[in-house]
Amino acid sequence: MIESWATRYNHTLTCTRFWAADTLPEPETIDMLVIMGGPMGVYEESDYPWLLEEKSFIRRVVESGRVVLGICLGAQLLASVCGASVYPHKEKEIGWFPLALAATAPGWLKEIFPNRFVPLHWHGDTFNIPPSAEPLGSTSACSNQGFVLGNKIIALQFHPEMTKAAVADLVDNCRSELVPSTWVQSEDQILAGCSNLALANEIMERLLAHCARSVAAG
Repeated sequence: MIESWATRYNHTLTCTRFWAADTLPEPETIDMLVIMGGPMGVYEESDYPWLLEEKSFIRRVVESGRVVLGICLGAQLLASVCGASVYPHKEKEIGWFPLALAATAPGWLKEIFPNRFVPLHWHGDTFNIPPSAEPLGSTSACSNQGFVLGNKIIALQFHPEMTKAAVADLVDNCRSELVPSTWVQSEDQILAGCSNLALANEIMERLLAHCARSVAAG
């Protein structure tokens, strides 16, 4: 839904595919960076050598003071770039599980996120909260579900951006990961959980609006 939001508000959207050796923009030519997900771990540079270039680029954008939003792998990359450890979690978290907003979350974050909601999760890694960052929230399966640094650096381990079609595609392409366990739901449960998308997408809309305001404020 990020692409549809950008189109609706007449933002220019570009995409860099590191694995395809796309040309990178200079940080000063962009207003906001969105870092999306993937099946690899941030520490797997030997298998995915382009991760080194991606982390270097993210670091430059963060240091330039731009707005940066990372989702899933994107959040893990942000954590790594900002000085925190990223590592395999004790178990995968795949499916729709309640997330509780951190009591210590800054006020602007509490205007965007409710105290409790049910987003989609699909991850096997986790991260520590970087120095000076504020935790976003937690689930029963995973204590660190995101963080913010100021009001411009935002990391989300979960997926409020998903649409029904995107959930179906994710299940179709990653069905092999749905090995039954305490925190891995079945394909039927995940597809049925799309009833949670309405609230998740409202949250994403509010978050993107916050990012646009932060860009405008400079």
